[in-house]
Amino acid sequence: MISVCLTTYNGEKFIRTQLDSILCQLGREDEIIISDDGSKDKTLQILESYQDSRIKIFHHDSSSVKTTFPLDKPTHNFEYALQQAKGDIIFLSDQDDKWLDEKVTKMVKALENADLAIHDCIVTDTDFNPIIPSYFNHIKVHQGVWKNAARATYLGCCMAFKRNILKEALPFPKTKVGHDLWLGIIADMKFKTVLVNEPLLCYRKHNANMTPSGKKSGYSIWFKINYRITIIFEIIKKLCK
Repeated sequence: MISVCLTTYNGEKFIRTQLDSILCQLGREDEIIISDDGSKDKTLQILESYQDSRIKIFHHDSSSVKTTFPLDKPTHNFEYALQQAKGDIIFLSDQDDKWLDEKVTKMVKALENADLAIHDCIVTDTDFNPIIPSYFNHIKVHQGVWKNAARATYLGCCMAFKRNILKEALPFPKTKVGHDLWLGIIADMKFKTVLVNEPLLCYRKHNANMTPSGKKSGYSIWFKINYRITIIFEIIKKLCK
């Protein structure tokens, strides 16, 4: 069984395209876990209009996240979605991208010899016009706990992994460690990861994106130092358990 964990927040402009690209690749026994973070637009109405039993909608209480770090709310929204998932294989999905044909088939194949797989993607503008043909080449993707602690290169929307990863990854650190970075670090630390050198996703970039992936970060030097210290601290805690 496959679980796709997809988080939403005011995604009415893009969610239908993304859902359509996912549903056509899933079997009837699979599920899409949607964790909504309090959307105030028509996102929930669009989701409910599908009347598809594979779509399971949950409501994340964003007020439960008390920190001010900008990525903590989406990170813990994903954590909540993962806690609802029942599948043996889990995919992560943003609300505004588009899965390319055979993404599921090729990632499931990659997981025959790994616990977590990460595929390449095409970075596009809002209308899916390519901006960066290979995220892997652009970011100079690398594997390894300390390499990614120093410079994160894993995108959650390009990940699929086996359920055993969750036993080690949950609960997520309370703050300043993104869900995709944490899952990738846990996989590199305790399991086997593999890179799939093929773009299987159109990664849409627009002003409402929650992460700066694919472009230069605007964070200060002090912020970056503090961020990495937090990550290293969390890694050491995990290693000591």
